[in-house]
Amino acid sequence: MTTVLAVIPARGGSKGVPGKNLATVGGVPLVARAVRACAQARLVTDVMVSTDDPAIAEVARAAGGTVVERPPAIAGDTATSESAVLHAMDAYEAIHGRPVDVVLLVQCTSPFITRDDIDGVTSAVVNDGADTAVTVAPFHAFVWRRTPAPVPATVPASPLPPEAPEEDGQGVNHDKSYRPRRQDRPEDFVETGAAYAMDAQGFRTHGHRFFGRTALVETDPARVLEIDDPHDLARARALAPLLDPTSVPTSEDVDAVVLDFDGTQTDDRVLVDADGRELVAVHRGDGLGIAALRRAGLKLLILSTEQNPVVAARARKLAIPVLHGIDRKDIALKQWCEENAVAPERVLYAGNDVNDLPCFGLVGWPVAVASAHDSVRAAARAVTATPGGAGAIREIATWLLGPTLTTPTQ
Repeated sequence: MTTVLAVIPARGGSKGVPGKNLATVGGVPLVARAVRACAQARLVTDVMVSTDDPAIAEVARAAGGTVVERPPAIAGDTATSESAVLHAMDAYEAIHGRPVDVVLLVQCTSPFITRDDIDGVTSAVVNDGADTAVTVAPFHAFVWRRTPAPVPATVPASPLPPEAPEEDGQGVNHDKSYRPRRQDRPEDFVETGAAYAMDAQGFRTHGHRFFGRTALVETDPARVLEIDDPHDLARARALAPLLDPTSVPTSEDVDAVVLDFDGTQTDDRVLVDADGRELVAVHRGDGLGIAALRRAGLKLLILSTEQNPVVAARARKLAIPVLHGIDRKDIALKQWCEENAVAPERVLYAGNDVNDLPCFGLVGWPVAVASAHDSVRAAARAVTATPGGAGAIREIATWLLGPTLTTPTQ
């Protein structure tokens, strides 16, 4: 059996986007997205995340990766990805007592990498005889570069200091005096930065990701995006609903459901009577869905920032526990998970506003209702078609239990 080790470098330091490798796209941390893509690939046998950050290590393990602690000597700003890959290979071979045949370098900063991309570069080395392989995308643009303008052969002497040289735009992949049609030009490719595969022994010999014959593995240009600054991250989050496969959790994915109240179980409006009492409207379908979830044996909790009698009254009506008047919902949620022996990655959390985002970062299934704030929808792993207060919780219950709200039979 060919041992194919995928190595994901994910150090904690990042200048352009602090905490970048834990930033969420489509509700999933970047490092977890990379681990999942590698784990889904048919040809990858093992996935290792090289990191110096305990938080990244925790998320990587929860996503199914093995973690190798990166020493400080190769964890600084000037450390190369190659050094992390070599260190991970050494660690793997020391643990398992067998050599790595093919090693992959997979980057967290390419959020839309797919298992087909990973299998493509792997197959090029394992099955097609290439020494190295890289994901690329077709590229048809004219590339330009600024260069100093030509200096005349004779320049008259001047007592004045020389002026800064003028710039002249020059074609890099074309002659600027000739504009060939796209179909008449050689086909160019841009390196995506997502995935690289190398013959392991050759990589040890050369110490670089490119040597010998390099195979170019084409990927979908629409998925090419590297996150290097906050604007890239914002674009990735906007694209996630379009590029990520549509998926919703099932009963096999979730052990607990935690629900925000205002804006999630209500339409976020508050009616105030003449005596100052607040009234909200809830949806009977949500109550039906919650009752079905309770009968199915899932752990349930209402978690709310508001200290409001109506929240407690609704929880009593639904016969589920409530924590309200909570300033730090994420801390309360983490403690609740520990007390109830629930793994956070097996929790579905439904919310609607920015104070729910810290909880989104903790759980495996952050869900936004249709009426949620844009930033919450962008951070969610799934979004209901129904607004808060209009049956969104019942919709979530049908994801887990089916349209009839009965526990699926094996």
